[in-house]
Amino acid sequence: MRRPLKKALAALCCLAAVMNPAAQALGAEKADLILHNGKVLTVDDAFHIASAVAVRDGKIVATGGEEIVGEYSAPETVDLGGRTLMPGFIDTHVHMMSMSFRQIDMDGVKSIADIQQRIRAKAEKLGPGEWITGFGWDEALLSEKRVPLRADLDAAAPDNPVVLTRAGGHSSVGNSMALKIAGIDRDTPDPERGVIEHLANGDPNGVIRERSDLYRKHVPKDDWEDLRPTFIASIRKLLSLGITSFHNATANLDDEPVGKGGIADPGPGLTWRRLNGIYDELGDELPRVTTYIAYPGPERLKAFPHRSGDGTIQVRLGGIGESPVDGGFTGPAAWLLTEYRGMDGFTGKSNYTDEALFAMADDAARNGWQMALHAIGDAAIVQTVNAYHHALTTVQGPGRQGKDRRWFLDHFTIMPPRETMQTMAEDGIMISQQPNFLYNLEARYEAWLDPYRLAHNNSVATPAGMGIHVAFASDNLPIGPMVGLYAAISRKGPSGRVHGIEEAVSREDAIRMYTANGAYLSWEEGIKGTLEPGKLADMIVLDHDPLTVPIDKLMDVKVDMTFVGGKLVYRRGADD
Repeated sequence: MRRPLKKALAALCCLAAVMNPAAQALGAEKADLILHNGKVLTVDDAFHIASAVAVRDGKIVATGGEEIVGEYSAPETVDLGGRTLMPGFIDTHVHMMSMSFRQIDMDGVKSIADIQQRIRAKAEKLGPGEWITGFGWDEALLSEKRVPLRADLDAAAPDNPVVLTRAGGHSSVGNSMALKIAGIDRDTPDPERGVIEHLANGDPNGVIRERSDLYRKHVPKDDWEDLRPTFIASIRKLLSLGITSFHNATANLDDEPVGKGGIADPGPGLTWRRLNGIYDELGDELPRVTTYIAYPGPERLKAFPHRSGDGTIQVRLGGIGESPVDGGFTGPAAWLLTEYRGMDGFTGKSNYTDEALFAMADDAARNGWQMALHAIGDAAIVQTVNAYHHALTTVQGPGRQGKDRRWFLDHFTIMPPRETMQTMAEDGIMISQQPNFLYNLEARYEAWLDPYRLAHNNSVATPAGMGIHVAFASDNLPIGPMVGLYAAISRKGPSGRVHGIEEAVSREDAIRMYTANGAYLSWEEGIKGTLEPGKLADMIVLDHDPLTVPIDKLMDVKVDMTFVGGKLVYRRGADD
């Protein structure tokens, strides 16, 4: 028989198998799920493109062309209809938020008037004297293009103390009643590590940078059982954004037994123990989580019987963090090596003395913990890298050793001197980068940074080119990964202006940094982050191809389906 005829018959047999389930089952290897007729971005080392994937027992068993449909039989088959299938996003720095009964919902607010309306409604519901809280305002998204102030909140709720925290968590604004309860007036000095803003007449305008606790400590505590459902909802919402794994940046050990790392009176926030309780009940319905732990001090850290990397594929311990070394640009309070433009003498400042920062890093190394500290300004990055370098090169401990400790910096907003980055490369110090900051905070960077620092803000290409491992994250500004991809690829802000095109990366590299590179930060590169045989079937279906969609349409790309371990956990339309 001639070779062309053999090929034609083989193709016919394959087509028959696809069209005839009975024929397909004969001799086909069993799977649980097949997805085909799409564009599959495997994100393997060569960034191979396939068109079909077979899944069994929660893992990828094969990738390839349409022959997969004939080689495997499965009770469930998804025709992708030309859509894109890729690994789920891994966000390496995101804060899971609860929603108290006293909190106003800030989603969709477009003006200070909108905020005032929501405050009025909550005041009417709660009655006079009750605290009203909120999180997530962003002056850049408000029609007034300014920060809400004390007087704005007074007009909405003069008989209730009100405190609203900005997106990112670095500033809060309170009304007159909240200021009075906090004991803050025109004569109150700036607190350690914070700034109290004032009006021209000297009175506080309600905004406090970096020390929201001055307000928040007066707000009555909620119960964990009341907050638990809202934490679950916050985690579940990540699935609609295509996030199948995340690093939770806010948790502690407070509710561990006393003597095993805990304290006598833990608060209602998210903890290692509470996360495990949530995932024991709902783990196969949620994205996988690696959680940071707030540094509890040397005695409690030594007493806690676990360390970074411990846990399961559903929930595991990550680094000690985020423990901010400096503030952020929503203040501004980031610590720079030079003064801010238009702010003579102001550089920001560190939250730590060298002695305290070195002691914390040394203690983490001594006890086998990863470090994941917040460092935004270039001065803060220099200080943090120096502390990391000392610990990594002089302190031994149990658990991860040598360059496999995988310590990283969160944010790395202002690129530090080259010698600092060389130290990072030599010590294996990595970056959890938020390229979306370039987009979200463009106006602030333009106002405060010199041309060089503006061009290299939230740099990616330069550190990556020096051999520094870079993974992407959002820090809730906003959480959606498409904004981060857009900014990393285009280096454009909302204005359309390009900032430092030399820091842009390719679409393939940006996708890798939001998937495979994130898995590496938690020692999980062998089990997730790419669509390769043997890895977890954590996958998303997009309505457009992020490799080819026009760049200015990238932020409009939608997640149609999300799978965790081969299980469909989100479908657009059905679960929205």
